Amino acid sequence: MAVPPGALSERPRAPLAVKVIAFVALIFLLKGAREIVLPVAIAIILTFLLAPLARALRNRGLNDALSAAIVLIGLLLTLVLLASRLVAPASEWIARAPTSVQQLIDSYDRLRRSVPFMAQPEVTLRPTVTTKGRPAAEIVPAATASAPDPLKDKIAIEGIALTGSLIKQAAWVTVSTIATIILLFFFLASERWLMARTVEAIPKRRVRVAVIGGFRAAQRDIARYLGTQAMINAGVGIATTLALMAIGFPSPILWGVIIAVLAFIPYLGPLLFVALLLFAGTLTYATFGEIIAPAAAYAAINIIESNFIAPWIVGRRLEMSPLFVFLAVIVCAWMWGIAGAFLAVPLLVIIRSAARRSKSLRLWCVYLDRGRPELPTMRTLLGIGLRRRRRRIGAPDAKSASTSAPQPRPPGERKPFLRRA
Repeated sequence: MAVPPGALSERPRAPLAVKVIAFVALIFLLKGAREIVLPVAIAIILTFLLAPLARALRNRGLNDALSAAIVLIGLLLTLVLLASRLVAPASEWIARAPTSVQQLIDSYDRLRRSVPFMAQPEVTLRPTVTTKGRPAAEIVPAATASAPDPLKDKIAIEGIALTGSLIKQAAWVTVSTIATIILLFFFLASERWLMARTVEAIPKRRVRVAVIGGFRAAQRDIARYLGTQAMINAGVGIATTLALMAIGFPSPILWGVIIAVLAFIPYLGPLLFVALLLFAGTLTYATFGEIIAPAAAYAAINIIESNFIAPWIVGRRLEMSPLFVFLAVIVCAWMWGIAGAFLAVPLLVIIRSAARRSKSLRLWCVYLDRGRPELPTMRTLLGIGLRRRRRRIGAPDAKSASTSAPQPRPPGERKPFLRRA
């Protein structure tokens, strides 16, 4: 049996079902290997962000290890300095926070009594009725004075389990932080070596250019996105600090820094910050209006920032589809927790930069980018009404154009000779 000449050069394509199964298996693998994958992912994102600084130090004559050490030490000193300024207000809130489960239950009762529809009906006792010279209110059993509260019982039962879980999470965060710092140093020190070996292993020159261009574009997009987002978050943090100062909320600078960090998580970060403000207001104030005032002030700031300021500053090039951003945040948070939610958008920026330079992945840019022209209507895409508009403007449609087009001459027929006048 003869084999066609081009059959051996064609690559067999995997079916769509196989690709979907492989993608789902990869997601569960990344979730199961969280302890290993998460420090590596954080170190890679920070390498994309800090590699230009290390490259600038290398251009000034420093070696790879020394330039990486200087950049890493500068980053750590900045974080330590910022954390030292927040230790005092954080310790105040730790002292203000409930030291026992009973204090948390009392705070919940105070909030419930301040809301009319959440308050429990009070038991009316009649002290006029006496029994052996004592008022009846003194002999009413304690079980009839108040109804059982399932929420109180649930909080009391799960208090010990929550403490043990927090201790385990603190130990895991410590180990992961140390591993991330070490990996970041090695990635920064060997960034040029890794890039040279990767490009050397690629045989085609066009693919080499695409890889280097994609790597540089990913660095540029991540730096631009994180820089723009940091500027917006800093403005939101300052506005939140001033608003909480005006309300009289304790430690407004601490809360401004918290929202400046949580705002890097799209959609879920502001919601988490509102929940924290409600919880802090419950521990601080007694009335319902005072409890919701800090959260309402931040909600107003968030509405202004997300609808007017952020679209104007970010621009069309950095905008991404809200649907895919939200899906990325949910998936990464499910796989890696709160750290994965922080990494969702930078990973999506890297995927978009790679898709722009790959023919097989370029279709995904249509879904990832938001800064696109106005979408055509379905009637335009389906060609409905196109012939009617052509007739209205006098342009021939496809059918009339085909009939009016000159017919080809049969073979052997000569072109008629036209004599000049």
